[in-house]
Amino acid sequence: MSLDFDSARLHNPYITSEHEEWRSQLRRFLDQEIIPYADEWDEQGKIPDALWPKAAKMGLFSLGYPEKYGGISEGIDIWHHNIVNEEFARIGAGGISASLMIHGVALPPVVEFASEAIKNEVIPAVIRGEKRISLGVTEPNAGSDVANIATTAKRKGDYYIVNGSKTYITGGMNADWITTAVQTGSDGAKTISTLLIPTNYKGLSRNELDKKQGWWASDTAAIYFDNVRVPVTHLIGQENHGFKVIMNNFNNERMAMAAGMEAFSRVCLEDAVKWARERKTFGKRLADHQVIRHKIADMKQKINSTQAYLQIVSRDMQSGSSNAGDIALLKVLSSQTLEYCAREAMQILGGIAYMRGSRVERIYREVRVNAIGGGSEEIMRDLAARQYKL
Repeated sequence: MSLDFDSARLHNPYITSEHEEWRSQLRRFLDQEIIPYADEWDEQGKIPDALWPKAAKMGLFSLGYPEKYGGISEGIDIWHHNIVNEEFARIGAGGISASLMIHGVALPPVVEFASEAIKNEVIPAVIRGEKRISLGVTEPNAGSDVANIATTAKRKGDYYIVNGSKTYITGGMNADWITTAVQTGSDGAKTISTLLIPTNYKGLSRNELDKKQGWWASDTAAIYFDNVRVPVTHLIGQENHGFKVIMNNFNNERMAMAAGMEAFSRVCLEDAVKWARERKTFGKRLADHQVIRHKIADMKQKINSTQAYLQIVSRDMQSGSSNAGDIALLKVLSSQTLEYCAREAMQILGGIAYMRGSRVERIYREVRVNAIGGGSEEIMRDLAARQYKL
């Protein structure tokens, strides 16, 4: 058998012909509209505004959202979402998908907990690709430790007065709304609330964070709130109940990242195998050297185990029986597999992988943002240990 991105995918008994048709449609879109321009956009550090309506027309933004707001939810399951993360990995530039698809972590709290008026204003506009929404949780002194956020929202009549800052906000420079975690009291997790804050409000400013190791096209921002008046009607869920809103969202984010990291690992494998078959050293192909074959075998072994775990956890999420500890450990395994495969692919490709324009070069730079984003490996392990009541 050959060993490429598709053939390295284990059989998945939950994938149907409808899933494969979705994969084919999505792949055609990516091959035509994104992959030919990925190097250019990554170097420029941004993707063109024209891509959003194209992605919306293709159905990327409507996947899994209620029909009443313009979404498509009937027959959509976790495998459709996994395919999205898998196919985007083929680009080999994580910042592109991070920016284009950031609504995937910012919009669900609106769908689940916002007022009907806010839903009608926000969801259809995002699904049509006319407006953008990002998630604002991380702060200079609070990341996965959501209970420690310091941005405050003090009630004054029909408004909250918001002060503080957010950082590392993907898609933040061009977002029209920020789903924002704030403190509405002084009791840690017990007094966290979530507000939808339009970015055109007076007192809100932002700076681009463009000096990054990876994810160059992720539109990353620092957001500052200086006495920003936000209507009480923009509260997402109940006051002081925002911790649940944010934490529920984390599981979906971590699953998406795990699916993407597994697929990035297969990209590394594919490019390494292709090079090993073409490149000759000391009179024979790289693939004919035992040490190279062993590297490739080890990559495939780790990818197999990650895929198997991903299937199990995805199945449990689909049935509603998932465990946050398993989701956390899946993310750890996925980031470890990616780190290993990216390193070994760099070794096999040698100098060519050191040059910009290589998928492996970009993926290698982006290992750490995948390992840290959504919760670092250390935090994920500790979360799992607490879930198992150790």
